[in-house]
Amino acid sequence: MHDIETLVIGAGVVGLAIARALALSGREVMVLERHELIGSETSARNSEVIHAGIYYPKDSLKARACVAGKAMLYDFCEAHGVGHERIGKLIVASSQAQVAELEGIRQKAAANGVDDLRFLSGEEALALEPALSCEAALLSPSTGIIDTHGYMLALQGELEANGGQVVLNTEVASITALPGEGYQLTTAGDEGFAISAKEVVIAAGHGAPGLAACLPDIVPPHGYFAKGSYFKLSGKAPFSRLIYPVPEPGGLGVHLTLDLQHQARFGPDVEWLESAEYGALDYRVDPARGGAFYAAIRRYWPDLVDGALTDDYSGVRPKISGPGEAAADFRIDGPRSHGREGLVALYGIESPGLTGSLALADLVVGQL
Repeated sequence: MHDIETLVIGAGVVGLAIARALALSGREVMVLERHELIGSETSARNSEVIHAGIYYPKDSLKARACVAGKAMLYDFCEAHGVGHERIGKLIVASSQAQVAELEGIRQKAAANGVDDLRFLSGEEALALEPALSCEAALLSPSTGIIDTHGYMLALQGELEANGGQVVLNTEVASITALPGEGYQLTTAGDEGFAISAKEVVIAAGHGAPGLAACLPDIVPPHGYFAKGSYFKLSGKAPFSRLIYPVPEPGGLGVHLTLDLQHQARFGPDVEWLESAEYGALDYRVDPARGGAFYAAIRRYWPDLVDGALTDDYSGVRPKISGPGEAAADFRIDGPRSHGREGLVALYGIESPGLTGSLALADLVVGQL
């Protein structure tokens, strides 16, 4: 007998979505979270955008999870009273050289099943957003914004309503396979304990590769740390939609997002942390990085005044591809890939992990 049927490691947005789906399937579920609050790492440090599914390679897990998850997420927010707004976004070409890239983005989106993008001339984009400067743009009407914390609370509430529980301040230090079936997890600290489960889901973000490597026959990917800093705008932004430049290597460029109060923030940039260690990530924002933000933002908003930006917060993307490498797809390793029954590990779940969380959860249930 095991102490519990299913353990999920990590109470970020993806871990909570998985735990909820497992509880709805009839399992006895416990989530172990190392921090004192749910969603304290990647889930609390992102742009809070519901993505449309535009940028990802056809048939990739990112594309499939984003497009399916977007519809599921809007439905979930409506049913559970989670704050959100289908606000739309513009992807802008700041030069004639980038206009052709917009068509490539539209074709990639269409291949993913996103067929609502509309090409706008510079004049048409200006009619929608008079403060904008661009040669052309793509309008994505299905892009939205969400109260991420409210979403996670709703996931936790439904998990608990179906008999599951979240245990905070509980860091998993090691995982070992038990004879026959199941796994034993040992927690860290002076009051650490051992707990066994028939099934284990590793949804620990940055910590996933290290935890999976506890099992000698599991070969996880190498993890990389890509920090992204955000700067907030003082005063009201003259935009009613999200504004994104044409994507750049490592991220989607310094874009303008709005929260549900329509307060604007810009970011994230990309800063590779070569010597970072999980558990010692430095989330402080260097105010000096704001200088580069002004130049990037003025390509599409030339009227941004000096001194209008102040440092806000940062996040660190849990990547499994490094500098100069093509962006890796989401990776979900279940029994079919590693041969171990009752074990699923998720790696590299960065953007659009929030948007795809409910779809990813269903995939994990299917693998178990």
